[in-house]
Amino acid sequence: MNAPKPTRVHYHKSTRELELAYASGESYRLPVELLRVYSPSAEVRGHGGDTAVLQVGKKDVGLQNITPAGNYALKLHFDDGHDSGLFSWNYLYDLAQHQAAYWENYLQRLDEAGASREPASIQFKQL
Repeated sequence: MNAPKPTRVHYHKSTRELELAYASGESYRLPVELLRVYSPSAEVRGHGGDTAVLQVGKKDVGLQNITPAGNYALKLHFDDGHDSGLFSWNYLYDLAQHQAAYWENYLQRLDEAGASREPASIQFKQL
């Protein structure tokens, strides 16, 4: 697939969504949580086979920075310290067009693992 390159990329900090607008008039808003849990990095996807790592507790993740990677991708710098994946135009367009299916798959995997989108809370032990 040869996806179009966005004509506009904008981060909506208050809603934690990355907006991608295209010359065709298409516009998509991708939740940063979705981008984080589907990061194309080896840390998330694993190193082949069935080695992907389910990302949990990412409900409140945001972006610190967005940098271009040549003319083919974006590097997203998440505020949880993750920044090792390159999001190609093809991958971003696929996520945008199929985000409902990706989201449902993510929620199902969380449920099967007994895991949560909620960040782990700090628990204090009373002395």
